[in-house]
Amino acid sequence: MRKNTKQNIKHFALLLLGAAILSFGLFNIHSQSRITEGGVLGMTLLLKHWFGISPSVSGIILDGSCYIIGWRILGSSFLKNAAFASVGFSLSYRVWENIGYIIPDLSHHQLIAAVLGALFVGVGVGIVVKEGGASGGDDALALVISKLAKCRISKAYLATDLTVLCLSLSYIPFGKIFYSLITVTISSLIIDRIQNL
Repeated sequence: MRKNTKQNIKHFALLLLGAAILSFGLFNIHSQSRITEGGVLGMTLLLKHWFGISPSVSGIILDGSCYIIGWRILGSSFLKNAAFASVGFSLSYRVWENIGYIIPDLSHHQLIAAVLGALFVGVGVGIVVKEGGASGGDDALALVISKLAKCRISKAYLATDLTVLCLSLSYIPFGKIFYSLITVTISSLIIDRIQNL
């Protein structure tokens, strides 16, 4: 087998692995413990609450806009990697839904859920980003901000996540947002570490 073929297989396998780790954490931890997100997902929930816009509509528009910006700034290889990782995320999330929850419900242990969820999100997204992809609009936006502002990716993630979480305080009690702040802070730092390995 040629070296380029082996490298391509490894590259796409890593994109798929990262997407599967991310979807596993979001399904088994975040969805059970109801820890909300920042970024695009958090913005779709905010738009739903205040303007009645369905996340099925706003999610496509926001993610699509972030991917277009990412393609313009980061190039066509980014778009190919992002598309593969996004499909990998959707398919693996569906697999976890069919299997059912593997991790016990941690909704009564919010701090543990926040930290454990951050580990899965950080490692999963970190692998995808290191391979030049994105598993959602959040990743694309953070990569663009990081490149344009010449800052670490952890700062770009934190900026977008914290902005959305602060706006979410308009309808979500601080007690619930607090654990989301823990999750996004830890996951941003993990993503940054993995990208810089």
